[in-house]
Amino acid sequence: MQIEIQLDESCIEPKVILRAAQLTDEVKELAQRLTVGTAWLAGFCGEQAVLLAPSELLRVTAQNGKVWAITLQGSYTLRMRLYEAEEKLHSPDFVRISHAEIINLKQVKNFDLSFSGTICVTLSNGQKTYVARRYVTRIKQTLGI
Repeated sequence: MQIEIQLDESCIEPKVILRAAQLTDEVKELAQRLTVGTAWLAGFCGEQAVLLAPSELLRVTAQNGKVWAITLQGSYTLRMRLYEAEEKLHSPDFVRISHAEIINLKQVKNFDLSFSGTICVTLSNGQKTYVARRYVTRIKQTLGI
């Protein structure tokens, strides 16, 4: 893929043109990523709603029938299903590590591969979580291991 940036002082709004021989899955995904804006999530703490930027999120997890957004500032309930949060956070920074959890790769301190069959993930706040066995291969491909 070639990327070309042209600066034009008369340009009022940025314009992106995708030029390809065919409409491939890669072109469709690239167009989708460009059209999706910042995926702010509305987190709730009691009756108070807080806008959460994706960069603030450590992880999003489903527990006891609720979906939780975990940040350094605290935990917030989300009024959506986990798959809806995953679609909204569609970014290479977020990866599903189990049926009930998505993590922000930019908030990972390290991956411990010494456990047999799974991977222990330490987040930037010191919390530990584990990659489910069925997701280990996907995580290793994402990380290039």
